[in-house]
Amino acid sequence: MNKINVLITEDHKTVRQGLKMIVAAETDMEVVGEAGNGHEAIKLTRELQPDVIIMDISMPELNGIEATEELKKIAPSVKILTLTRHTDKAYIHKLMQAGVSGYVLKQSEPDELIRAIRKIAGGGNYLDPAITETVFDICATKQDKPHGEVRYAKLSDRESEVLRLISRGFSNKEIAVQLKTSIKTIETQKSSALRKLNISGRNEIVNYAILQGWLQDN
Repeated sequence: MNKINVLITEDHKTVRQGLKMIVAAETDMEVVGEAGNGHEAIKLTRELQPDVIIMDISMPELNGIEATEELKKIAPSVKILTLTRHTDKAYIHKLMQAGVSGYVLKQSEPDELIRAIRKIAGGGNYLDPAITETVFDICATKQDKPHGEVRYAKLSDRESEVLRLISRGFSNKEIAVQLKTSIKTIETQKSSALRKLNISGRNEIVNYAILQGWLQDN
């Protein structure tokens, strides 16, 4: 029986080792390599030619979204399974466009990951049941709000910086520490930016960040 060759791409070593144990315990699967960022994933894909790549999104040097886009160019037949905590519509939409075959949440049970690997290795697609409603929502609304429609507004450098940090998951308190200012100031700059862009909520901030290319250099 031919085994499913799996490449694990995850920047946290402890998480990577846990994933390796889960996958290696299956008799029909074999972990052929481990990568800590997108650049390593591309290099190892060329060398090892895996069947399935487990891909984290938030990684240093080259994030999962950009790595997925590059991998689909150099190895179009490889199946990419996104494994992340993100449930934002913008992330899911962008990854669907990039060509992932599956999307599983890190907080799901290990069996969910194994089912996903088998399904996409066999040529299918797999969505974590927890995000099915979100995907249906994306499909239902993208005609009303086309992806790629850039909102034009003159943001100050600080407003752009605040939105960039929010899109990467930092809280107002963490941003205030990084920028050496008060939480109230950050909240004011955030509100001003959202008003100028006519957007609201973290999902739309992430979507705007993707359109601006801010998440390509994580």
